[in-house]
Amino acid sequence: MRPSERAPDALRSVTLETGVNRYAEGSCLASFGHTRVLVTASLEEGVPGFLRGTGQGWVTAEYGMLPRATHTRGRREAAQGKQSGRTQEIQRLIGRSLRAVVDLKALGERQITLDCDVIQADGGTRTASVTGAWVALRQATRYLVAEGVMARDPILDQVAAISCGVFSGIPVLDLDYEEDSTAEADANFVLTGTGDIVEIQATGEKRGFSEAEFEALFALARKGIGELCILQRAAAALP
Repeated sequence: MRPSERAPDALRSVTLETGVNRYAEGSCLASFGHTRVLVTASLEEGVPGFLRGTGQGWVTAEYGMLPRATHTRGRREAAQGKQSGRTQEIQRLIGRSLRAVVDLKALGERQITLDCDVIQADGGTRTASVTGAWVALRQATRYLVAEGVMARDPILDQVAAISCGVFSGIPVLDLDYEEDSTAEADANFVLTGTGDIVEIQATGEKRGFSEAEFEALFALARKGIGELCILQRAAAALP
């Protein structure tokens, strides 16, 4: 039995609320159980130096946790003067995931930045960030097309992410913190709406895991991301 009493293939309660920031071009509050991430999408004219003159845009992300997102207060990374390796790794993952489904040429020489701020953490903050970031990005690109900033929507497909793991010998979907902290193995899957693989991060925490266990985790991820894609489309008002 999982601590949450969910079935092995059950997601936590997921909501994707849009329009939560009146100033950003796009925004989404992604809630996966007790994990809550506020994502805002912001358009900036111009691109990083390595893209100047190419006619190509850029999509990037920043990630951070508020001081009391966890059981004890953590210091703001700005107060420490540098980002942790974990923070840098997660925001690069988010950026890579979104760029995989965006036609950067269609952006022109513009950058869209997705700011992912973890309000409350109970496992799966990076996967909630990726999933919510796509919704915020979709909201932003529709607005920019409507305003005549871009000629066409650069988004090519959906992208979402979910965690899976082996808990008490059983492959399970969408780990909360209690499961994640004691899992024998865990993995994060990033897939497109059409089922293509963008990234897989998998680790044996307490032991190695078999190919059969990995295949079971992958099957769970496909099921979970299919459900998330339905919620994304509903949040973005897509058929």
